[in-house]
Amino acid sequence: MIKGQSKPSDMHLVSRIGYQFKQPELLRLALTHRSVSHKSNYERLEFLGDSLLGMIIAHYLYQAYPHENEGRLTRMRATLVRQEALGKIANDLKLGPCLILSTGELKSGGHHRESILADTVEAIIGAIYVDCNDLKILQEIVLKWYVPYLDHIEPTDQLKDPKSRLQEYLQARKKPLPVYDVVDIQGDAPNQHFKVECIIEGLPVLYGEGSSRRFAEQAVAADILKQLEQ
Repeated sequence: MIKGQSKPSDMHLVSRIGYQFKQPELLRLALTHRSVSHKSNYERLEFLGDSLLGMIIAHYLYQAYPHENEGRLTRMRATLVRQEALGKIANDLKLGPCLILSTGELKSGGHHRESILADTVEAIIGAIYVDCNDLKILQEIVLKWYVPYLDHIEPTDQLKDPKSRLQEYLQARKKPLPVYDVVDIQGDAPNQHFKVECIIEGLPVLYGEGSSRRFAEQAVAADILKQLEQ
């Protein structure tokens, strides 16, 4: 364990998560980044947790919004399970100091990196399910994490991702569509950082950054929308 990091067995972390592990090693694994070990890390639990989270949120939305169509429910689910939303959950749970990272990843700010925090939330979801094997228990825990956010989501077109909204904005005004190009990639997979430029006729070139090309494109599209809407 890296000096200064909280132990996965820390009772404060367990209290924040809201679940007492029968197998504490599962929580440790869920907090262990790939930079520490290529074989013993959170990736398999993340894979499981990603699917479980999607199902839990989909089931909640299906019951909470009985009159909404599939398209809007899909956009609502995407808003709740995307990296930004999971990053907020991770901050609520104060996961950053508890991450088990390599020295290099720690020095580069990995305990603050949204992509790692989001992956860890999904891994913890997977770990809880493996530990208790009870979907109802898992659902109760996950929805408690989401309480501050569920009341603020509405089935509106604003839930479309920024790239889709920007494209629709330009199409409605018969303007040329944006062109996205990657101008810089830093780091090695799977911990790369992308910088993307967006070119739109009549506007200055703007840039967005993110842990993937898609996230960088969404970031710059969101900035352009803010300027256009102003």
